[in-house]
Amino acid sequence: MKDRAVRALAARQQCAGASVLLFRGDEVLLVERGPGRAGAGLWSAPGGHVESGESAEMAARRELLEETGLAAAALIEVAVHPVRLTSAEGAPVTCRVTVFAGYATAAARPVAGGDAADARFVPLSGIGALSVTAGLPALIASARDRLQGNR
Repeated sequence: MKDRAVRALAARQQCAGASVLLFRGDEVLLVERGPGRAGAGLWSAPGGHVESGESAEMAARRELLEETGLAAAALIEVAVHPVRLTSAEGAPVTCRVTVFAGYATAAARPVAGGDAADARFVPLSGIGALSVTAGLPALIASARDRLQGNR
């Protein structure tokens, strides 16, 4: 009985998420997290939780569409990134976020939706001027390298 309770608690303290880094030339698509959400006011890759029955890539594509109005063609998996959050009950939760990357068309124009307060392509040289989620600059660099075949 105790084993089952420990496993149930562990399951509640973990979650799965997915995000997308979409590049357009020397820019990357980012969203500003809306009020009342984890990371509110911070810039991040579009993404969120993986729903039951959904693959990480399906979730990434759904979240991209919900938060920016954009769809991606080919995506590659570039990383699995641990994100620490706090549950509604105040308990620590670690989310394993699968990060995908791809390219946007030159005509792509994001429109913020879902829990995103803003969505825009940001010059790679301007990332340092933004308040961003933990680890985002390294993930952007890694994703760009992977897309360009450098890793």
